[in-house]
Amino acid sequence: KKIFPRYAASVFCAVTVMASSLRIGFIGAGNIATALARGFLRVGAVANTREIIAAAPTKEDTAKIGELEVKTTQSNREVVEESNVVIVAVKPHLVGTVLKEVQPLVTQDHLVISIAAGITIKTIEKHLKNSRKDDIKRVIRAMPNTPVIVQEGATVYASGSDAKEEDYDIMTNLFNSVGRCWKMDEEYLDIVTALSGCGPAFAYVLIDAIADGGVVAGLNKDLALTLAAQTMLGSAKMILETKKHPGELKDSVCSPAGTSIRGIHVMEDAGIRGILMETLTKACERSKELATITNGNPNNV
Repeated sequence: KKIFPRYAASVFCAVTVMASSLRIGFIGAGNIATALARGFLRVGAVANTREIIAAAPTKEDTAKIGELEVKTTQSNREVVEESNVVIVAVKPHLVGTVLKEVQPLVTQDHLVISIAAGITIKTIEKHLKNSRKDDIKRVIRAMPNTPVIVQEGATVYASGSDAKEEDYDIMTNLFNSVGRCWKMDEEYLDIVTALSGCGPAFAYVLIDAIADGGVVAGLNKDLALTLAAQTMLGSAKMILETKKHPGELKDSVCSPAGTSIRGIHVMEDAGIRGILMETLTKACERSKELATITNGNPNNV
């Protein structure tokens, strides 16, 4: 019996239609690649486990993703030869090297999806395209976040000029299997990197701080942490499912002269809103800086 993640069930039918034709390859076999492969398998995005192949430098590097019974290899070229959807899941500084290696094998029949932070579509296409003007390379740049590991990720993507409408369907259906997915213009991806890409780290700090407050008040850390995390999870779900503004939901919790509004007063007095907004602004600025550095690296341009 298959168990489908929360958002995957709604796209199961669409993915099943494509399953017979998709052959997915990962260049890179780390935690995110493994999480994506697990999600794809859970919704039947491919006909069977042998329709997924992953490459990494050593057998030890592919051991974890290999537990899913997918094919593994130490050859990036083999991944391209056996796939029609190639997901580049390596560190940004390695993207140039691996794309140059597989460039002769990538054809217009391949959809190349890069999840390497900061690497622009222009840079990816420059590595993949030859000198012919009619050379077509279907490229998508995506920014997932680490909660894809628990099938609750947020992924935003932008497409290259040669990408087709059917590529958007493939991308959306695949990444909806590990959370939720949206298409946007590439110019917004640095903001997305700061908000949803870095966001889990910011959320962990908030959850840990709230839990520590519980410890100060007398709870043990394990219980305080569980309560804080579950409270954040439930609160996020309230926003997504009720579609109500966070301010309205906040007001529904706060009663006159009550405990919640007393706590909110402390937060507002400390300038928590401004701090969080500045956090996102600085993260976005750094994302743009890193993108400039990375795409200006001789190995990547």
